[in-house]
Amino acid sequence: MDRELTIWLLIFAVGAITYTARLSFIALFARRDMPPLLAEALKHVPVAMLTAIVLPAVVFLPTGVLRLDVGNPKLIAALVAGAVAWWSKSAVATIVVGMIVLWSLRWFMG
Repeated sequence: MDRELTIWLLIFAVGAITYTARLSFIALFARRDMPPLLAEALKHVPVAMLTAIVLPAVVFLPTGVLRLDVGNPKLIAALVAGAVAWWSKSAVATIVVGMIVLWSLRWFMG
């Protein structure tokens, strides 16, 4: 099998699996109430997914080296943004302050 066909089959398979997974919730719970435990668990999915996407971008350098020290401007900006989010409960304030801190640290550190 050539490489292009393998890639297209893989894309189709992943798409079908994703579609089936999403459709299953619609089909299963269209006429029924969702169990409370499942509803509670699903509330945590967006936070877990966002953490899984953002954390590696903050703590790893582009070369894949883990950087957990004060020389990492992304880590400091993320910690400041987290404090602003906790204090203000505002997504806009969190983004604005986090980006200002990140840009300032990058400018000062060179």
